[in-house]
Amino acid sequence: MMDGVLGKIRSLDAYPKINEDFYSRTLSGGLITIVSSFVMVLLFISELRLYLNTVTETQLVVDTARGGTLRINFDVTFPALPCSLLTVDAMDISGEQHLDVRHDIIKKRIDSHGNVIEARQDGIGAPKIERPLQKHGGRLEHNETYCGSCYGAEAVDDDCCNSCEDVREAYRKKGWAISNPDLIDQCKREGFLERIKEEEGEGCNIYGFLEVNKVGGNFHFSPGKSFQQSGVHVHDMLAFQKDSFNITHRINRLTFGDYIPGVVNPLDGVHWTHATPNGMYQYFIKVVPTVYTHVNGHSIQSNQFSVTEHFRTASVGHLQMLSGVFFFYDLSPIKVNFTEQHVSFLHFLTNVCAIVGGVFTVSGIIDSFVYHGHRAIKKKIELGKFS
Repeated sequence: MMDGVLGKIRSLDAYPKINEDFYSRTLSGGLITIVSSFVMVLLFISELRLYLNTVTETQLVVDTARGGTLRINFDVTFPALPCSLLTVDAMDISGEQHLDVRHDIIKKRIDSHGNVIEARQDGIGAPKIERPLQKHGGRLEHNETYCGSCYGAEAVDDDCCNSCEDVREAYRKKGWAISNPDLIDQCKREGFLERIKEEEGEGCNIYGFLEVNKVGGNFHFSPGKSFQQSGVHVHDMLAFQKDSFNITHRINRLTFGDYIPGVVNPLDGVHWTHATPNGMYQYFIKVVPTVYTHVNGHSIQSNQFSVTEHFRTASVGHLQMLSGVFFFYDLSPIKVNFTEQHVSFLHFLTNVCAIVGGVFTVSGIIDSFVYHGHRAIKKKIELGKFS
């Protein structure tokens, strides 16, 4: 009974064996075997590398997240705009505004060759107490507490402006401009105009980050202190006693969120040279929310973006325009998910089997074609029919 079962199993053999006495080994067969073995090894190594490395799958989904904030990291160099003139403002479509942003921002004074002169975080100058003018009109005495005048810009009667920056901020909140800083005691003592003249011909490297609402908006770099006047966003440039500003700039880095492996931001390293006296350089950015999940499960919540550029000259019709570099951003409703993962072992095994079987089959077909072709030609030669 056992022999019968074994006999039935033997009859199912799909690989019947041929006696070695019937084998005919040829030179062409040996060459085809060497080449096919080499190809098989190369394909196996390639497949093994794919299996050992991670692959990144991309998926597009609708972004259902609501609220939250957006972190904008920037590093921009203005080779012809001094740090004392440069301010950063941010505003969004919800109506929220951040004017003359200073926190988390560093300014580096640079010379015409790009060398750093000084790095600072605060505004222009520092208060020098050399018998400054008191709010009541007299000079500061040794036994008095200093309380400088805000020159009519006090929100309440008890407000004090003890530095030039305090006066400028009070004027900004009122929507006023300072036409002559030398008439302001604090600015005159701190050498406001002297500091601006001292920095003439210098540039500024400004870097840091902004934390804004996750809605469309803009941020911009412009000369002069910004304020709202009759619902219009304006900059006080009278104090600088200049009528033109060179907004040549280089964007060293600009990201919306954390770094994503393998993603190149389109504005990194972009340089633009200003050819006209004044103007507004605009970048229109479409921000795409992105989630990058590492193979270990760690996720990075960040953003990619695309950009278009446009330059507007200083005047359109009869309206004077604000000079500066503006970044207008909007968020895409589509979110991109990048997921790192390894190829499964079964997938790897299937591909290896396909490589071995495929190469073996193709080489067998080639060998059969060469062998039978050679025999046919040889037979014709023997019969004298080959010409």
